[in-house]
Amino acid sequence: MKRTDKNPLPALIEKMRARGLPRIAIETFSRYYEQIVSGETGLIKDADIRPVSPLEIEQFKTLEAFAPYGKKVFTKAVRIVLNGGLGTSMGLSGPKSLLLVKDGLSFLEILFKQVEYQKCRLALMNSFNTDRETRRAIAAMASPVQPFIFLQHQFPKILKETLEGAFWPENPALEWNPPGHGNVYTALWASGMLDELLKDGIEYAFISNSDNLGAVLDPSLLGFFAKKALPFMMEVAERTPADIKGGHLAKRKDGRFILREAAQCPESELAAFRDIQYYRYFNTNNIWINLRFLKDFMKKERVLLLPLILNEKSLDPRDDQSPRVFQVESAMGAAISLFQGAAAVCVPKSRMVPVKKCSDLLHVRSDRYLLSEDARLVANPSCKTKTLTLDLDSRYFGKIDDFESRFESGVPSLLECECLKILGDVRFEKDVKIVGRVRIENQQSRQAVVKSGRVVNQDLIF
Repeated sequence: MKRTDKNPLPALIEKMRARGLPRIAIETFSRYYEQIVSGETGLIKDADIRPVSPLEIEQFKTLEAFAPYGKKVFTKAVRIVLNGGLGTSMGLSGPKSLLLVKDGLSFLEILFKQVEYQKCRLALMNSFNTDRETRRAIAAMASPVQPFIFLQHQFPKILKETLEGAFWPENPALEWNPPGHGNVYTALWASGMLDELLKDGIEYAFISNSDNLGAVLDPSLLGFFAKKALPFMMEVAERTPADIKGGHLAKRKDGRFILREAAQCPESELAAFRDIQYYRYFNTNNIWINLRFLKDFMKKERVLLLPLILNEKSLDPRDDQSPRVFQVESAMGAAISLFQGAAAVCVPKSRMVPVKKCSDLLHVRSDRYLLSEDARLVANPSCKTKTLTLDLDSRYFGKIDDFESRFESGVPSLLECECLKILGDVRFEKDVKIVGRVRIENQQSRQAVVKSGRVVNQDLIF
């Protein structure tokens, strides 16, 4: 790493001040920057942690007795939804929450229907990328739900080579990055939203991602969290081969829980990281936090410094030749290691139905999922297979515009499908049905078409 003689931090601090960022955001970034300069990588080694046994976490199925208490304190709870993502990995340019996901409704529209049905409070953490369009969409919805809204902070990107601030005059917005969803606690505090919620009688917050339609405010979980007076609780699920990339739960040597993300694992230890029998539980990114505890913590500590995640990327995500930069980030689940008495609960996979790529979108849009009366995304009881594996050719299905054009007439029925792999350029007409384990491959130079009404129950080669 080539260093300059001049300390870049003062210039970075001034850049943040000029952007209007609050003092606590600047101090948090400065602390992270000092860690980076001192050689901190954010890596968590196997030698410093151990796996979590089933006896060390709660099981969702045993918490039903807490549901009555959860219903009793329902008015003291708020659902906080992280709405800062653009879905750039799917080729989106606007808020991911505005993507049509099921029955012609967007994530945001379904979220509002869930909140309206449950009669709970809602808060959105928007980013500088999503705030304007999200507010416009909410106004157009004319929903009775009136959410609290606060903004995620911004951190300057750092040039990998010199640790100076990135400079990109053709698009200055690319000089900044959201600091990860771990920023939610600091943003709540700095925006005054934490005090506003507490003054409104709200003591418990359930935090989840906008693209996870399986996450709703559950009375059993709320009742357990409130009755036990826990400061913090993470929902985890049993890992499967599909979950090897997600952050896993572990224990530190002092007995506290810790979350390790893939970016925090040394490359030489990735095999252990991916061993789902060794590290059995992954973070669903559904988090519960006691707001009074959070306020007391922030007043005492001033800065909530979560474990550093140093993400190396191209300055311009669409240009691999642009300079390499570090993005300083943190994960909200990492707070589990900061709070004495934090707990973890193993929940069913139905509480985590994320859409991170176009194959996930195909799964959710298909008839394998239904929207329930209370606007929850639930598994279709008519499914004939227990699991479904989807592998779509990223050249033709990786970006949303390409994906939409190939399923313009609707997605195929996947009720009886166990595995679908698509290679090459293939377009689907309406009322197609996939049965069993199927590979569809187009070896031609022109687009292949699966005709209307076709039942595909064996490999199909064009």
